[in-house]
Amino acid sequence: MNPQHRDAARPAIPEVYQGFQRHWSKAAFAPGALDTKTKELIALAIGVVDECDGCIASHARSAVRAGASRQEAAEAIGVAFLMQGGPATIYGSRAYTAFCEFADAEEQRDR
Repeated sequence: MNPQHRDAARPAIPEVYQGFQRHWSKAAFAPGALDTKTKELIALAIGVVDECDGCIASHARSAVRAGASRQEAAEAIGVAFLMQGGPATIYGSRAYTAFCEFADAEEQRDR
């Protein structure tokens, strides 16, 4: 497989590619068959599997803002453990800590 294969999906989901290219994810995270909260939890789990601290921070914050609970975040992270194994336990802890920090900040803001 070469890099040109990433363009195969462009005709099927042009809005997603346009959003990605502009560094905005409105199209991918817009509610559809899956709500935004679920999509953010999926992205959080992917951030764990990809060992991407920036992704974890971004999607932990966005999941909190979309209304995800600590338990929902923990369960999404648990799926990442299953799919990735041991390394995911390190980044999963980071993700859960980030989620809780953003949730705490949101709760403080709402008071």
